[in-house]
Amino acid sequence: MKIGISTQGVARGTEVRPLGRTPAWWKRFFRLTITYLFLTATSILFLIPFAWMISTSLKPQDQIFVYPIQWVPHPFIWGNYEQVFEQVPFFRYILNTMLITGVGVIGSLTGSSIAAYSFARMRFPGKNFLFLVMLSTVMVPGWVTLIPSYIGFHLLGWLDTYKPILVPAFFASPVNTFLLRQFFLTISPELEDAARIDGCSTFRVFWNIILPLSKPAMIIIAIFAFFYYWNDFLGPLIYLQTQDKFPLSLGVASFVSEMSSNYALTMAAASMALMPCILLFFLAQRWFVQGVVITGVKG
Repeated sequence: MKIGISTQGVARGTEVRPLGRTPAWWKRFFRLTITYLFLTATSILFLIPFAWMISTSLKPQDQIFVYPIQWVPHPFIWGNYEQVFEQVPFFRYILNTMLITGVGVIGSLTGSSIAAYSFARMRFPGKNFLFLVMLSTVMVPGWVTLIPSYIGFHLLGWLDTYKPILVPAFFASPVNTFLLRQFFLTISPELEDAARIDGCSTFRVFWNIILPLSKPAMIIIAIFAFFYYWNDFLGPLIYLQTQDKFPLSLGVASFVSEMSSNYALTMAAASMALMPCILLFFLAQRWFVQGVVITGVKG
């Protein structure tokens, strides 16, 4: 009796795998390994400037330009951060930034959510045309409206106040309105109909039904608004003149121009200004992905 070995495949239970073919799990493992290695290497490249900033902020002045770079300061000069508060009213900058950011986030959520609900649920003549006109303003550069806005705020007597920065926040932003409208369209109209049968007004439907169900979209809008107002430089530069009203963006820029030769202090100031954004990104990064995905589900 002749016993032969098939060269076409190897039996494994009910599965027959041809010899010489790479298993599917191995291909997937190889692809994931390459992907993660590439992402890790790219992340390291982007983190190098941030690491150098933190390292420089803790170094004595004579170690900053040492070659090769001394990444770990010796000794750690924590006094650089204290000197920043002694040189300029840095704590005042932080309070001003918190005020601008807090009011800006509230204004962005309020104005954009009301406009988005109007475009998503209400019926009125020219709704689609007005929505298209609003979206078309995204293509208008901010430089085009800068001078007319400045003249208008000057005539109102709002210069050197926070009003030119905060009042427009309560008017609907085209991008935020579009994202919220897209999410509102995914909410079943039957929920609103049931609420109206129970006697709810339009405002109560919006406040008690729509907004609670729109938490993910509202969070992503709040995060975007936080980053915008926390890092806004052009608005304060144009409209503010008094140093005590400067936010961190303008205060750090002014501090850097005054202390351009002291890199340790300038990096300490930049690190403190950037740290809240870094912490918020790591704490809320899942909302970035979830919020952007869910707002594009239905058009």
